[in-house]
Amino acid sequence: MFRSRLAEALAEHDDEILTAFVESGLELPDGRLLGALAAQSRRALVHPAFSGSAITGAGVRPLMAAIPELLPAAAGNPDEPVSATVFKIERGPSGEKIAYVRMFSGTIGVRDRLHFGHGLEDKVTALAVFERGPAVHRQSVAAGGVAKLWGLAGARVGDAIGAQASARTGHRFPPPTLESVVAPRSPDEGAQLRIALAQLAEQDPLINVRQHDDRHEISVSLYGEVQKEVIEATLAGDFGIEVVFSDTTPLYVERPGRAGEAVEVLHAETNPYNATIGLRVEPGAADSGIDFRLEVDHTGIPLYVYKRREHFADAMSSYVHEALAAGLSGWRVTDCVVTMYRSSYSVPDGPPSRRGPLSTAADFRKLTPLVLTRALERAGTVVCEPVVRAHLEVPAAAIGGVTAALMRLGASVEGPSQRGGLALIEALLPALAAQELHRRLPELTGGEGVLESTFAGHQPVSGDPPTRRPSAVTIGGA
Repeated sequence: MFRSRLAEALAEHDDEILTAFVESGLELPDGRLLGALAAQSRRALVHPAFSGSAITGAGVRPLMAAIPELLPAAAGNPDEPVSATVFKIERGPSGEKIAYVRMFSGTIGVRDRLHFGHGLEDKVTALAVFERGPAVHRQSVAAGGVAKLWGLAGARVGDAIGAQASARTGHRFPPPTLESVVAPRSPDEGAQLRIALAQLAEQDPLINVRQHDDRHEISVSLYGEVQKEVIEATLAGDFGIEVVFSDTTPLYVERPGRAGEAVEVLHAETNPYNATIGLRVEPGAADSGIDFRLEVDHTGIPLYVYKRREHFADAMSSYVHEALAAGLSGWRVTDCVVTMYRSSYSVPDGPPSRRGPLSTAADFRKLTPLVLTRALERAGTVVCEPVVRAHLEVPAAAIGGVTAALMRLGASVEGPSQRGGLALIEALLPALAAQELHRRLPELTGGEGVLESTFAGHQPVSGDPPTRRPSAVTIGGA
């Protein structure tokens, strides 16, 4: 019976199996069926199901055996450029950061300098490779391997590693929409809380932590009440720190209102750094993030610092992302295209226009926010608030009360439509209002209402745009 059902399922996507099944019935070889099952599983054409129990261990061995058989890992080519991903971060006995990586191509060795994230670079000081058991210290790890790397101080979960790391690192999740102040119940545990939150931010790319410089406060970005409860429980269980959350506010963003550009020229009175940078900022598509483009040739790049044009592009992209963490109103700037159209540097033995102290990476890093801020001032920014699309299923008798509550919360309501004794309502509303709706829904529906919400982007705020308090330190960030 099982062979018949398996052959029928595979035959839907394999004409050879269909022909053989029709001609020979159940006489298809096991190897042929298993090979087709593996091939179609990898293409997500079929979905094998296993039964078992995590409590008793029943069915665990067949499942573990089937994973490498039906979903084998791609071997990769050890001679190609390095391509890997950080999937876990932990701290060693001395507090050192250890990055767990999955290798897709290339080879990483001890003392190799790796590019990862947005323009970051560090040297591998040690590595250990997993070889059918605990990780064993080795001098290198090749494509297809999994290893622990020491030395990548700036690495975070989700970082891509390789020459084109910035191009391959992208947001795979919608951004958090809320921010809440978190404080320890015991005032003496402030330092421990900062350390604990920093470690959580390293391990989870969806957590962003800010420490305010105008107050001794720490803010954590959130997706909703459930994440707040998880962070609270993790801090208590893993770090022994009891905390309280307060002052939940929306996480606004800023978008350029139009195109604007600025330039600072080497040796100009207004330029305190040994570099020339020209940047243009323009509006991008909604929810497109930050698109950095380099439009200068190698003659304007200090290759004695960055080695290759691609490395300079990665570094400048990193500087731009850092500078756009706070716009004219203090919120993260996004949905824009930033183009570097002019660049130069100074050398002691250069022509008069470029003669001076040897330019360093610090000159370009420190000058970037100065130029970019002036470009944003000329472009102007629009502050936008996060909105969510809510899908509600409520008793028909509760339609009036729920609809009235949605209108008071500033929602744009679609529907309702009725299906039997239930009403289906869709609405677009601010993220903070969605949290209030979630709290009030049981009262409005007698405990029978269901709410599902999904991030729906950002829309310009009405009235005076809110400003964000400055922060001295930002740790993590999706």
